[in-house]
Amino acid sequence: MKSNSKIDILNSNAIEFQQSNDTVEPLLYLKNVRKSFGDNEVLKGINLALYPNENLVIVGKSGSGKSVLIKCLVKLVEIDEGEVVVLGKSIPDLMRKELDQIRTEVGFLFQGSALYDSMTVRENLRFPLRRHSDRMKGKDEHVLICEALESVGLLHAIDLMPVELSGGMKRRVALARTIILQPKIILYDEPTSGLDPITANEIINLILKIQRDFKTSSIIITHDMDCARVISNRMIILQDGINYQEGTYQELAQSKDPKVKAFFKETKKILE
Repeated sequence: MKSNSKIDILNSNAIEFQQSNDTVEPLLYLKNVRKSFGDNEVLKGINLALYPNENLVIVGKSGSGKSVLIKCLVKLVEIDEGEVVVLGKSIPDLMRKELDQIRTEVGFLFQGSALYDSMTVRENLRFPLRRHSDRMKGKDEHVLICEALESVGLLHAIDLMPVELSGGMKRRVALARTIILQPKIILYDEPTSGLDPITANEIINLILKIQRDFKTSSIIITHDMDCARVISNRMIILQDGINYQEGTYQELAQSKDPKVKAFFKETKKILE
């Protein structure tokens, strides 16, 4: 099911994307991507594209290749076959310096937040600025850190240590660190995993705010169907190493396919 529908979905960004994606070049795409680990073929010919100002949600059972897929986008995992093109660059062909440059344009929010425990919040955000000082040349480091923290509502926590933060606060600090280099694309790996429902909802709203305020495009890996419902402009279901079905949340939620229905059985309601 590949959707060209213009039906209303959950937010104005989604509607804008649906109306414009036919005429806009993708920011990234994968074509016939395959990846195996020994005899285990994880990706069996994946094809996808991400468009400007789009939130693309990818769901699938554990072991379906979701995390491997997004790691292939920034060459944290090397593909066996196919094409991976990000911002016009063929990722498998890039040398280290070029790859590092692309990675400054692609933010990555890790599932466990991945903060440095020995650094304050300020120092955690300073780290990518120092590492990529050429990218932010001429910009005030303190101002950038404060702006990033303010955007996630944590300016008051600037000098706290990670051990002093709740799980939700850690996730927000990690999100601030992800956006501090002002990437064009953000990859989210299970952004609401391990959070209580109220905190998860705060993270969902922040992701939507970042999409709106920073005009980012994102790929979101999640098992949280409530998150997918609210945040997605488009969804892809991975099954057995391929894109099994694709469409809006509403279209997939109304599918009669048993494998697709399994992803929605815990959802309390289907939006009309």
